[in-house]
Amino acid sequence: MNNMEHYFTAKPQSQREPLQFTVELFNREFRFTTDAGVFSKTEIDPGSLLLISVLPVKAGDRVLDLGCGYGPIGIAAAYLAGPAGSVDMVDINQRAVELAQSNSVLNGLINVRVWQSDGFSDVDGTYDWIVTNPPIRAGKKVIYPMVEQAFWHLRPGGGLLVVIRTKQGAKSMEQKMESVFNNVETVKMKKGYRVLKSVKP
Repeated sequence: MNNMEHYFTAKPQSQREPLQFTVELFNREFRFTTDAGVFSKTEIDPGSLLLISVLPVKAGDRVLDLGCGYGPIGIAAAYLAGPAGSVDMVDINQRAVELAQSNSVLNGLINVRVWQSDGFSDVDGTYDWIVTNPPIRAGKKVIYPMVEQAFWHLRPGGGLLVVIRTKQGAKSMEQKMESVFNNVETVKMKKGYRVLKSVKP
């Protein structure tokens, strides 16, 4: 990936380097195809793994994976939501969207929709859970509006789950979520990451 191009670029130009790996989640094997120009292409990154480990999704839930990358969090959520539930996955990165679509099929999940969206720009409807491993390097001007808009896209009693590096602004993210939702808690901390949760009253 050239130095000017981040994984939150709409149309990555970097040379394709497809790669496939398997990982065990919930005592089941999942397969993922990744590529150059997407975030953490050789394995599921530790932050996403931590978020997956505490997903509170239950059968029938409706979930949005915001900034889904090649889809590991959304696909895990879709498995938990089951056929009665549904998961929408969005990303600004067209290559990530294509990979998330093919990875949903690869893992036999039919309760998933994936499309390109810059944050919430092409999202409507409300959800039980919104989950995100946000692109911290995009900065607060990109990340904070996501928190504000998440509030309006949650049903009452629904929750926002954010994973963030403790040293990369977890404290200020906590304050932001508290200011929008009037509540925030740290669900889990591990290896320099923490999962923050806010629930819409």
